[in-house]
Amino acid sequence: MKNPEAIADVQSGKSSVANAAWWGFDPEDATEGLQTAIDSGAKRLVVPNMRADWRVRPITLSGNQEIIFEPGAVVTAKRGEYRGRGDSMFTAQDVENLTIRGYGATFRMWKQDYITGLVLEQMGWHRWYGQYEKAEWRMTLAIRGSKNVSVSGLTLEDSGGDGIYVNGSKERSFSEDVLLRDITCDNHYRQGISIISAENLKVENCEFSNTWGTPPCSGVDIEPDKSEQRIKNATFSGCKFIDNAGDGIEIFLAHTTNDSDDVTMRFENCYISSKHGTGIRVSKIRDDGPGGSIEFDNCTVESTVGFGIKVQEKSAKGARVIFTNCSVINAARDQQFGGEWSPISLSLPQTNIVETMGGIDFINCFVEDKHDRPAIEFTQPNSDFPLHDITGTIKVLNPNGICAELGKSREQLPLIVEEYQ
Repeated sequence: MKNPEAIADVQSGKSSVANAAWWGFDPEDATEGLQTAIDSGAKRLVVPNMRADWRVRPITLSGNQEIIFEPGAVVTAKRGEYRGRGDSMFTAQDVENLTIRGYGATFRMWKQDYITGLVLEQMGWHRWYGQYEKAEWRMTLAIRGSKNVSVSGLTLEDSGGDGIYVNGSKERSFSEDVLLRDITCDNHYRQGISIISAENLKVENCEFSNTWGTPPCSGVDIEPDKSEQRIKNATFSGCKFIDNAGDGIEIFLAHTTNDSDDVTMRFENCYISSKHGTGIRVSKIRDDGPGGSIEFDNCTVESTVGFGIKVQEKSAKGARVIFTNCSVINAARDQQFGGEWSPISLSLPQTNIVETMGGIDFINCFVEDKHDRPAIEFTQPNSDFPLHDITGTIKVLNPNGICAELGKSREQLPLIVEEYQ
């Protein structure tokens, strides 16, 4: 199926559109053909539906290229490969101007193999077993230190790490101008998506579901590793976070400081639900942490086993957390989950990084509950500090009445918790 004439036209610049099958397709190992096609310099590369999987070892993506995976195309991690702890299926590192479109296409790895540690290889009529080294960094798609990257339409399944990972690199400390649209991330080992360092990130109409394996097991985890990394102008719009074992949305800023850039992130029109886990968690914004804002607008948390919203160890001096027109419905269904059993939980378990807990707005929010308990509760088992600057209105629908437990600062807080009419 190789087409030397067509390849020559691409190499000479006569043709800017190429078909990956021109470089050959081996159903046992399609790595060489696909990687060579990507490296060809074709401005537009079509990866056809071969009616058989493109079985590949780790693939390196290039810049200044559009890759189109045809409907029905399946790219599968070659079984028995990906022995390296950070071996990802597709990696875009230090590239610019990359577009990947794959409506109806699937990237699939072998999560269960990486969990059990077994490697099954076929050699003639014989099989032998080896081992994978335990790791949580075998991503389906890793974007590192890249700019102007657009990915849309794909289904990403069964990785040994995250469905999508966005970070900087040695050359560039953050990825910039990344658009992720209409993507499904299902059954990943660590996160549906991890955001470590990014500026101008848009995630639109994506679903992150069924994450389980190693903590945090979140739909999305926004978690810089170092103070010099950044989360700036990150927006999730119209996304769903379903049945993840951990949090649907987790924002963890323990490694940022007041030397870090201000964080700015926004979730709008998002939906979170889980038969196994929890809703939204924002935590570890230190007294000496970054400024900025973390906004949730018109988001719904429904039918979670654990809390609906939890803000934990969040300083009033740091980035403001704002919930606007958000709803928490039938959350915290299991009293044994996490030890805190309220739809909205404010928590200060220790005071080594936060003493001034607060800086949170609940603007026209709603809680529907059927249990006799507070709609919102502040817990601090090891201290007696008051809350600071908790504002807004929470309307509650509960046949048992309306209750809020906010500690000794309750009367001084400009927060209204009232019956829904």
